Amino acid sequence: MAKGADLVWASVRAAGVDTVFGYPGGAVIPLYDALEGSGVRHILTRHEQGAVFAAEGWARASGRAGVAIATSGPGATNLVTGIADAKMDSVPLVCITGQVRSNLIGTDAFQEIDVFGMTLPLTKWSCLVRRVEEIPSVMRRAFEIAQSGRPGPVLVDIPVDILKAITTAEPPTPDQFVMRPSPAAAAFPAVALAALLREAKKPVVLVGAGVKLAGAEAAARRLLDKLQMPAGMTVHGLGAIPPDAAYNLGMVGMHGTRAANTALHETDLLLVLGARLDDRVTGDPERFAPAARIVHFEIDAAQLDRVRPAHLAIVGDLAELLPRWLQVLDEAGLPDWSEWRELACGPERAEMEASAKAVPALQLLDELYALLPPEHHVVADVGQHQMWAAQRYRTAHSRGFINSGGLGSMGFALPAAIGVQVAHPASRVLCISGDGGFQMNIQELATVRRCGLPLKLLVVDNKYLGMVRQWQQLFYDRNYAETDLSDNPDFVTVARAYGIEAERLGLDPSAPHGLPRRRGDVLKRFMESDEARLLVFECPPEANVFPMVPSGAALSEMLLQEK
Repeated sequence: MAKGADLVWASVRAAGVDTVFGYPGGAVIPLYDALEGSGVRHILTRHEQGAVFAAEGWARASGRAGVAIATSGPGATNLVTGIADAKMDSVPLVCITGQVRSNLIGTDAFQEIDVFGMTLPLTKWSCLVRRVEEIPSVMRRAFEIAQSGRPGPVLVDIPVDILKAITTAEPPTPDQFVMRPSPAAAAFPAVALAALLREAKKPVVLVGAGVKLAGAEAAARRLLDKLQMPAGMTVHGLGAIPPDAAYNLGMVGMHGTRAANTALHETDLLLVLGARLDDRVTGDPERFAPAARIVHFEIDAAQLDRVRPAHLAIVGDLAELLPRWLQVLDEAGLPDWSEWRELACGPERAEMEASAKAVPALQLLDELYALLPPEHHVVADVGQHQMWAAQRYRTAHSRGFINSGGLGSMGFALPAAIGVQVAHPASRVLCISGDGGFQMNIQELATVRRCGLPLKLLVVDNKYLGMVRQWQQLFYDRNYAETDLSDNPDFVTVARAYGIEAERLGLDPSAPHGLPRRRGDVLKRFMESDEARLLVFECPPEANVFPMVPSGAALSEMLLQEK
C-alpha cells in the first residue's frame, strides 16, 4: 500500500534523479509530507521561477532531466517562463504541480488554474492525473518524453486528493525507466553528400546545441579534424570546437565574430549540425548564406526548411549520424580547402577580433576566464554581459557555457547557476549577471547561502538595461526611455545582508582598459575562495557590444563600431 505522493517520489528516484528544486504550497503539502525518507534531496528556492531555472541549470549541466515542483495557481504559473525557456533551448525538464481537489476542478476554486491547458503549447507533453494508479505510468512517460528525441519540458499536474489517495499500485523500478532509443536514421546519403563536398569551394560547418544534446562532441571534433573546413558555433554550441583549432571561426550571429559571419555570408556549402537557424543566427533569412547549398543534420524534422530550404536534409541522432559519416569520408576524395580556411580564419580577422580587448568588460572577462580551473562552468544571464561573456569564452568544455538563448530570460543566471553547482559540486561555477537581470531573482542569494554553494557571482553594473539602451542609442536617437537603473541598490551591501562576502571593482580612467592597476588580488580572492563571493564590476554606462547585426540586416552588414 502506498500513497500517491510516495509513488511520485519513487518515480523520481527510479528515473535516476536524486535532486529536485521546488517551493511548497497547499496543493503539494502531501508531496512534501512524504519527502523524508524518499531518497530525494529537495532544494528550497525562494521563488518558483528560481526553482524551474535551477532545475534547468541542473539539467543543462548534467544532461539528465531536471525536476521542478510547485503548488497550484500562482505556484504553477510562476513556472511558465522556465518551461518556455526549456522548450526553446531543448532542455529536458519535468515539472510537477499540485492541483485543487478533483471534485473542485472547473469551479474556480481557491488557487485553481488550468496549468494543463496553459502549458500545452510550451511543453512536449502535459498531463492531468485523474487516478492515483496512473502515477507510475505517467511519470515514466514524462521522463521518457522529456529526454528522448529533441529534449524538452513536460508537465504533470496532480490533484491534492490523488497525492493523498492510497493504492496497491507497485512503485516503479529503475529498469522501467529505460529511455526509448531514438529512431534509426534512414540510409545515410553518402554519395549525395560526397558530391556536394567535392563541388564546394568555400564550405562552412555550423555547430549547434544538438551536438551536445546528442553527446556527440567527440565525434564532431573527429569529423571537423578530418574535414579541416572553417567551422563556427551558435551560442549554445560554444565549447564544442577546440578553441585552438585552425578551423575555429568562433561564435556566429547577431554578436558573432566578424570572421564567422563573413564566412557564413560567403560560403557555397553550409553543413548545419544540430542548429535551429533562428533569427539571431541568420540575420535576414532571405540573405542568409545566399550562395550556399545547405545540408541540415537534425533530430527534429519540424526544424527543417523553416528559414531556408535544405538541399539535403539528414534526420536522425547525431550520435549515430556523425560516426557513420566518418566511416565513409575516407572514400569521399575530399578537396583541399586550406586556402579558403586560411582566408576565413586568417590572422587579419583574428586581429580585428583582438581589438575588442579595449572594452573594459572584455578585458575583465579574459582575466577571470584565465583563473578558471579545467573543471568549470560559466552561467550567463541575458543582455550585453551575456554576449561579452560568449565572445570571450575560449575553452573546449562542451557544457561549460550555459545561458538562456532562445527565450532570452532575464533573471536566469543566478538560479540556473545554483542548479549547475548542485549538479557539479567540484566545479568552479562563475555566474555572470547584469544589474537588471540580477535583481529579477536576487532572492536566490538566500538559497546560495543556505546550501553553502561556492558560487562566484559577477554583477556587471552599468546602471542601465544595457542591451535595450544600446539599441536606443544606435537606432532611437539616444532616447533612453525607461532603461535608467541609476538608483540600483548597493549590491555589496545586499550580498552581505544575505551572508555572502562581496567587493566592488571600480574604473580607473587613467589605467589601460579603464581597469584598476591593482586588481589582481581582488580577482584572485573572488575566484579562488571556497565560499560564495560576489564581485560588482562598475561597467561604463555606454559600453556597447560589437560586432552587431542590426535587426533585419544580413550578416555581412554587421556593425563593427558605433555609427
